[in-house]
Amino acid sequence: MHTFRTPGTIWFGEGAAKRVGEALQQKQAKRAAVIADGGIVRAGLLEGILESMRSAGADVEVWDRVVPEPPLAVGDEAVTFIRETAADFVVGVGGGSAMDLAKAAAVVAGHEGSVADYLNLTGTRKLRGRGIPTALLPTTAGTGSEVTDIAVFSLDTTKDVITHPYLLADYAIVDPQLTHSAPSRVTAASGVDAFTHAAEAYLSVYASPFTDLYATRAMDLIGSSLRRAVWHGSDTEARNHMALGSLMAGLAFYNAGVAGVHALAYPLGGLFKVPHGEANAVLLPYVFAFIMPSCLERMARVGSALGLRTGQANSVREEARLTIRAIRDLIADVGLPAGLSAYGVKDSDLDRLAADAAKQTRLLDRSPRKLSLDDIRHIYENALYEQVDPSV
Repeated sequence: MHTFRTPGTIWFGEGAAKRVGEALQQKQAKRAAVIADGGIVRAGLLEGILESMRSAGADVEVWDRVVPEPPLAVGDEAVTFIRETAADFVVGVGGGSAMDLAKAAAVVAGHEGSVADYLNLTGTRKLRGRGIPTALLPTTAGTGSEVTDIAVFSLDTTKDVITHPYLLADYAIVDPQLTHSAPSRVTAASGVDAFTHAAEAYLSVYASPFTDLYATRAMDLIGSSLRRAVWHGSDTEARNHMALGSLMAGLAFYNAGVAGVHALAYPLGGLFKVPHGEANAVLLPYVFAFIMPSCLERMARVGSALGLRTGQANSVREEARLTIRAIRDLIADVGLPAGLSAYGVKDSDLDRLAADAAKQTRLLDRSPRKLSLDDIRHIYENALYEQVDPSV
């Protein structure tokens, strides 16, 4: 039996952001709180959203102190903001960090304690209620946070999450026009992040016919559009395809889960403050090279989304091997680093990284090939020295 979960309502398309006021009216909201990236505010992207909300008759307060990869202290600030404004509707606008803060704060604000009390690995409290209605509007095509029930927070050397169906948004509003101003590096990192979501969901041991449908379509859209979106940011078709691909990837991984790439990326982000999308990108080919023997046919399908054609190889195994090369080419073509040395990682850091990654059992359990502590360290070593296993 398969289960497939989604947010309450999804609105997708150019101009969709203007419907946020309609969401407030449907929930009869009178006092709304907005959690947004400061850069979004300065770029003027919030103006139309605020106009729509105020036209719906709501008073609106804005909190724009979002930081990338938010630590627990910032999460607690967002919770305090929601409590003090007595909001009856929360809107998150920005990248994954802004949306994660919005949906976590909307739920935790109605509970006792702090964000740390509800973390997956170390929290001691349980969420008892759904919280304040939410609408999430992404300004990058990458994280899929608008359609998941996960909020990620940075700790001293790794990351942890709050994850519960109560965090699932009432409205996911995806307007490709909001992504047009994203810089090329952000577009590249978030785009590879979205591709990783789709590919890991497709390879997950919890994949289903439903998640495969969304994951394969997402990979095809992203694989054919990411380079154009990075280097020709005004390409409307590429931006639309990336936004839709990211949305579909989010739906796929919310239901099937992500695995080894994300498990190894969390400590890299926590210890070296590598942005999440870049952490996934730099690890993706090395993790996939390791798990390849366990999922040859599906790995070959990942390659087809990156332009590989049937007949280019003499066997499925050769197609899977070429997929790893195609992934490395994609990352290089969009201008992202190929190895961990670019982020200051040294050989002496590998044991610590591996130990922290091995704790991410929630993610590692979904991998089609199990990763031991030694395997994880080996993958980090390959990523440091930019070498894939000889068999690949």
